[in-house]
Amino acid sequence: MSDDLLSRPLTDVVGAGTARALRSLDLATIGDLLWHLPRRYAQRGQLTDLAALVPGEQATVLARVERVSVRPMRQRRGQVMEVVVTDGHAQLRLTFFSVRGPQRSLVEGQVGLFAGKVDVYRGTRQLVHPEFLLLEGDSGADAAQEALQFAGDLIPVYPATQAMSSWRVAKAVATVLRPLREIPDPIPSDVARARGLPERLAALRWAHDPPDRDSLAGAMTRLRYEEAFVLQVELARRRAAAMALPAIPRQGAQAGLLASFDRRRPFPLTEAQQGVGAEIAAELARAHPMHRLLHGDVGTGKTVVALRAMLAVIDAGGQAALLAPTEVLAQQHERTLRALLGPLAEGGMLGGSDLGTQVVLLTGSSATAWRRQALARIADGSAGIVVGTHALLSQQVRFHDLGLVVIDEQHRFGVEQRAALAERADTTHRPHVLVLTATPIPRTIAMTVFGDLDISVLDQAPPGRAPIATHVVAVQDRPHYLQRVWERVREEVEAGRRVYVVCPRIGEGGAAGSSPTPSEEDWWVADEDGVTPGTAVLDLADQLRSGPLSGVEVAVLHGRMTAEDKDAAMAAFVSGAAPVLVCTTVIEVGVDVPQATAMVVVDADRFGVAQLHQLRGRVGRGTHTSVCLLLTSAPAGSPARARLDAVAATTDGFALAELDLQQRREGDLLGVAQSGRQSSLRLLSARRDAALIAQARQDAIAVVAADPQLRAHPDLAAEVARMTADRADYLERG
Repeated sequence: MSDDLLSRPLTDVVGAGTARALRSLDLATIGDLLWHLPRRYAQRGQLTDLAALVPGEQATVLARVERVSVRPMRQRRGQVMEVVVTDGHAQLRLTFFSVRGPQRSLVEGQVGLFAGKVDVYRGTRQLVHPEFLLLEGDSGADAAQEALQFAGDLIPVYPATQAMSSWRVAKAVATVLRPLREIPDPIPSDVARARGLPERLAALRWAHDPPDRDSLAGAMTRLRYEEAFVLQVELARRRAAAMALPAIPRQGAQAGLLASFDRRRPFPLTEAQQGVGAEIAAELARAHPMHRLLHGDVGTGKTVVALRAMLAVIDAGGQAALLAPTEVLAQQHERTLRALLGPLAEGGMLGGSDLGTQVVLLTGSSATAWRRQALARIADGSAGIVVGTHALLSQQVRFHDLGLVVIDEQHRFGVEQRAALAERADTTHRPHVLVLTATPIPRTIAMTVFGDLDISVLDQAPPGRAPIATHVVAVQDRPHYLQRVWERVREEVEAGRRVYVVCPRIGEGGAAGSSPTPSEEDWWVADEDGVTPGTAVLDLADQLRSGPLSGVEVAVLHGRMTAEDKDAAMAAFVSGAAPVLVCTTVIEVGVDVPQATAMVVVDADRFGVAQLHQLRGRVGRGTHTSVCLLLTSAPAGSPARARLDAVAATTDGFALAELDLQQRREGDLLGVAQSGRQSSLRLLSARRDAALIAQARQDAIAVVAADPQLRAHPDLAAEVARMTADRADYLERG
């Protein structure tokens, strides 16, 4: 069977009506259908757990008919047929607004598959007019014949729609698979034999109609390996191409700027910083671009490591750009770098060091005159370090010799944005790239497992850092909990410390589509849909000033403020003139106030795992024990509450990224999607299949090394082309 045949429309083999119904599942070709694998397998004799059904979802259940009843309709003529099915514990009601049709065959004791959309009526879960297929009992000759495909112990349950039930999908798959004798196989036969993998066609047969659990396990291992192998072949080819790109080696001089900084540095490097610094220095000295992720939890010293890399590049005649996601963070970085460098940041200026360079800040709100000066210093190379926001991506910005791009908190930038700054270098050499993060996004975790991204980890905090205690505060129906939260805030203020209060909205109408502003009385009262209105910065600040924090100066900070107002608010907070800062996530990354020892996150269930971890990192930056209080009205046992409990249980950024990966999936590894439903992965999980992916990577590297163009492997080349079709070439830039 050729690739052309795999691309044939389903109308050629299953008929126009079935093909039209399969379109509701986005299945158009024979290949689409073969890869539409069961999402689970029902074990004959083991009924579905009906208590686990989720209202609103399309479900297919294996259950036994417990009783059948018919009653007249209340509002109009006719009869309603109600069938109760059970798994032996829970029950599910099947409702038919007619006693005519196939439902007449339903009698007590029969076992069957029942499919439909789960809804709730008067507190009871039900399926209205479900499709069904009887597997046991007196089901009639036609139904018995239709059930023959389920003769085995394992019954495939497919993703289905109202238009196409699971068993109709199974019939279509059988129609396609039955006549096949061969199909293209992208895994070279010697690789498959070495790994003990079945052929592709056998694996597909066993996946769709498994004779037993062992055969199913072997089939799924083969299909997951195939997906990993094809992806790894493409990654191996791209890595080889990246290694061929030229970059200027950058190495710190023995008597240069880096050495001067190390001599004046008032603190020692941790062992972790020394080790990571050596890794980065070795890569900067190579003649092809570094692309490295530097992960370190809050307080582990990522900024110092990045600064030393920037100074090494400047020593070698290049420039470094630091890209930050917000103006507040960019300004913070510029102040931090100047403070760390001292006279070394004033090269060519009165009082500056002869070995020094200049640090330039460029943001969207930079004044026109300053912007003109900054662009000139960047273009002539006198600005060795350029700190900025998205403004650095402008076509107006031209570097003299961009040697290193440092990207802070990469989850705040899309793949295209991160690539744009790297392209500000000249056309003959690519800059080195160093990405900093405290919580890697799921796509990056996946890419790390897939071997595409070099990674360094700072797992050692400098001595003297304060621990952070995190607590989930369930405030719904517990007003005394909320009262105690504000009492704790006042205690921190009276001790001379600072407190962040973070809200999900700004206020004054909020963003388009935002929830209505709650009154003081209904902060934590759920609306009719069970969703708590998101608390707003401006409203809460006023309520705190006139209520529990009266007499305490409260400042506000949010993204709609002017740069001057933001600076004034932060200055008041840092100095203690306004020791409480009510803000949005504008302070999420990089803001460094050592006196801040407490954070209250209001409506914490509105934030993601990465956001919460980043927010929490704004406290615990001094020597005092710090606390982070996550206020929520999410009920115990809910997914939102479980997410908050997980954040409270650990400060390990990688552990939280793993949780984020489970919840949001890996994202599109070959495209621009960072996470979520759009995924280039069909079967693989970066978490579960890490060992299998490592094997596939090893085999792929060997195949590509021996045959870079895949001329001896046409089936593999075709599958790689299919996988990468219609995807922008972002991977090596991600």
